[in-house]
Amino acid sequence: MMNDWQTVIGIEIHAQVNSKSKLFSSSSTDFGSAPNTQVSLVDAAMPGMLPVINKFCIEQAIKSGLGLNAKINNKSIFDRKNYFYQDLPQGYQISQFKDPIVGEGSVEIEIEGTTKTIGIERLHLEQDAGKSLHDQDPNLTFVDLNRSGIALMEIVSKPDMSSSDEAIAYVRKVRSILRYLDTCDGNMEQGSLRADVNVSVRKKGEELGTRCEIKNLNSFKHIGAAINFEVDRQIKIIESGEQVKQETRLYEVASNKTRSMRSKEDAHDYRYFPDPDLLPLQLEQEWIEKIKKSLPELPDEKKLRFINFYKISGYDAEVLTSDRRISEFFEEVAKNRSSKLSVSWVASELFAVLNKLNLNIENSPVSSSQLGELIDEIENGTISNRAAKEVFEEMCNSEKSAKDIIEEKGLVQISDTSEIEIFINKVLEDNPENVEKYKNGKTKLLGFFIGEVMKATKGKANPGLLNQIVKKKLDN
Repeated sequence: MMNDWQTVIGIEIHAQVNSKSKLFSSSSTDFGSAPNTQVSLVDAAMPGMLPVINKFCIEQAIKSGLGLNAKINNKSIFDRKNYFYQDLPQGYQISQFKDPIVGEGSVEIEIEGTTKTIGIERLHLEQDAGKSLHDQDPNLTFVDLNRSGIALMEIVSKPDMSSSDEAIAYVRKVRSILRYLDTCDGNMEQGSLRADVNVSVRKKGEELGTRCEIKNLNSFKHIGAAINFEVDRQIKIIESGEQVKQETRLYEVASNKTRSMRSKEDAHDYRYFPDPDLLPLQLEQEWIEKIKKSLPELPDEKKLRFINFYKISGYDAEVLTSDRRISEFFEEVAKNRSSKLSVSWVASELFAVLNKLNLNIENSPVSSSQLGELIDEIENGTISNRAAKEVFEEMCNSEKSAKDIIEEKGLVQISDTSEIEIFINKVLEDNPENVEKYKNGKTKLLGFFIGEVMKATKGKANPGLLNQIVKKKLDN
């Protein structure tokens, strides 16, 4: 049935601007403070209080727009978006509507080796609302205004995605770009980045279907699950002869379902009009160009450089450049070392440990310099790859260096040819029948002899030398 249908997805990403103070006041934006301890008179909408634009937040929005390959508008206007909610003290939200700070742009995503361009409609700045607390009292709802007035960037995509995989890849890519630029920390668990997903379905070749918006998704897993459920729900409604209602829905993690929240508002419901307390924002092109020159290397550029400079695969480059901190960690490890070994130890061994311990790269139990030292010991032949894994495990559980662990455990690799030959000769003497079988064509027995020598040396024999010497002796 799914082959007859097309899914159409557009996403609004709400990204909290990395700024020490709010969009229109000097109040702190620190996360986790006691309720209502970071609220100015402006944030609380006290009579007579006037908003003052935070220039740094404007600069952060421009950076983000440039990182998204978007047009920066020299003139933009702040509007009042009118609606009532208990944690919105003004009774309106200062946002942008017809004249946003950033216009059209695009990002590229990659799904199973195929690249696709996702269009961006706009990026506008707006202030966040407060937070309603429903778990403080069985009968009352409390309001915390610490978040009120925090600067948000709303990044609106075009409806260019057609699957949950594409939607997740898009949010990942935007998050990665913002983190590279340091304009948003991308912490989805703390609500610094969340997504509203608009989903509709249609029969192939038909006009766009009725869309439903799923609000406040704060993990990649939830984005995928919510879209998949919603697509299935809408198809079943249409197949039963009914019509999909345009509405706002919430995703419930426990039931893995979306449920109706309210009918979907249109722009006219909010009665937008220019905020009379804020003049139009005029940006000088010279300032925009200066910001553009200050941008760091972004994920797509870095990926291409990694492929060309380190001679690694596109897949490995994608993994290593998905996060700025991971790419920096990798480059420190790979400096003047084998790219192949560095990729293996960062993307395979280290990532496995981080996933197991639920840690990110900043909290890695092994630093980039420590991991680099371990790779040095492998490259100079001090230890084998097999022994290196034992050393790495010990490094993760202690603060010891690779060198100290190697000495303590006696893991130094035997690379002396004459010493290795003593063990080989003993194994060959003890197994004359297998030597004869090998010489008669059973060459797979080579592995047997190498294994026996490894046992005798307790895994310390240099594998490359061992293989070479055993083969030479048996073939003579």
